[in-house]
Formats: sequence, C-alpha cells, structure tokens
Amino acid sequence: MLRIKEKLANNELVRMIGVGRLMHHNFLQILGIQGGFDGVWFDHEHVGFAMENLEIGTMAARSVGLENFVRVAPTDYATVTRSLEAGGGGVMAAQIHTAAQAEEFTRWTKFAPRGCRGLNVGGYDARFATIPASEFCEKANRENFLAIQIETKQSVVEADAIAAIDGVDHLFVGPADLSQSLGVTGQFFHEDCIAAIDAVAAACRNHGKSWGAVTVSPEHAEMLYEKGCRLLSPTSDTKVVNSGVAAVKQQFEKLFSM
Repeated sequence: MLRIKEKLANNELVRMIGVGRLMHHNFLQILGIQGGFDGVWFDHEHVGFAMENLEIGTMAARSVGLENFVRVAPTDYATVTRSLEAGGGGVMAAQIHTAAQAEEFTRWTKFAPRGCRGLNVGGYDARFATIPASEFCEKANRENFLAIQIETKQSVVEADAIAAIDGVDHLFVGPADLSQSLGVTGQFFHEDCIAAIDAVAAACRNHGKSWGAVTVSPEHAEMLYEKGCRLLSPTSDTKVVNSGVAAVKQQFEKLFSM
C-alpha cells in the first residue's frame, strides 16, 4: 500500500473497488487490465474467505498493479495478522465503536514497541523468511496501511480521538451502516449523515490523516470529494456484474424482448 499511502499524503485521488463474494484471480486481473482503479479492498468481514483464497487474490492483484487492503471484523487478532501475512497491504477494521477499540486493533497490526503483533517471518509480507526480522518489523510498521471504519454513531462521536491514534493512517466512512446507526437507513444525504461526514473530515484535518468512503452515486462522490475525501470506492464486484448484465440487456433490447 506504499503507493496509495503516498498518493493520499499528496492529497491525490485514490479509486478502490470492493471485492468479496466474486473474488477470483481472473476477475481481479480483468479489473487491472481495464484500468482506472488504484486497488481493491477485500471484504473478509462479510465473506470470510479462506486464507488461500486471500493469498491468491492478493497475488492476482499485484500481477496487474493493484494494491490492496483487507476489511476484517475487529474481533479476532489472528485474522488480522494472517491477512497481512497472506499479502494484504493493510487492514481495515469494520464496526469500530470507540477509540479504545481502535487502539486495540492498532496494536494488533503493529510490532513492538508500538504493538503486540506476533513476529513470524514465514509469510509473503516477510518475503517468506528472506528478510531479517528487525528489518521486516520496521518495514511492516512503516508501510502497512491501517484504516478504521467510521460507521457507527459512537465512532462519529469519538472520530477525533480515533484519528489521533498513532499508527492509524486513515478513517473510512461506511455510509450504509452509518445511516442505519443514525436511524436514517439509506438516506445518505440526510442532515445527520452529512454532519457525521463533516465530523470525520474535521477529525482528519486536525490530525493530518486521510479519509475515504464507499460512495453511492456520482452526486454523493462529488460531495465527499469536496469535503476532502480522497479515497473513494464507487462499486463492488457484484455491482460490476449486475451493471454488465444490465448493459447487455439494454444493448440487445429487442433480443431480450422477443
């Protein structure tokens, strides 16, 4: 994730796509060949794929120049470190509520002295035991991408404290769950949703951190960008397939109406 971290540090736009239920090496390579996306985020929270699937997915993404990070539930330390060892360029914690919870997750991702991640050099991230342990720990702590999702009412309240955490690179707004938590499910332009986004933007400005979001429409994306969002995720694997099927049916409208 080094290039994406650099782009975000330079206030450049980063375009990501969520991949989970249709994760396959061919699909990932098609995304890279088509161009336009800077990377993919793998949705382990909702899909729970095997580590071998993730290893193949990260390898396929790298083969076509796509960086990646892995979204995981903040409930299992082992899943975090396994995702990094499998080739994940970083991790994103879903369903965070408090700064204390975000701090615990941060410690899971970092080697000592910052964190408590178990040291194992046998994974891809240590180039399968070809990097000296001390060099690997320093490199991983510096380069791995750590994002915290802001998608709960309490995480909005504590957004400034979360953004202040040493080691957190990025806050990522999940508009669907955020709207649900705020009691306005699906109303993405509701004043409460906008106020929550403004709180995230302010927290990141205060602490020199970047922020991103899933975006639900071109108008939503424009609004987010104007507020300082620089990592945007406009679609997912299932949405891409549905859009493709719809486009074919529209292109061959007469054929499908026979």
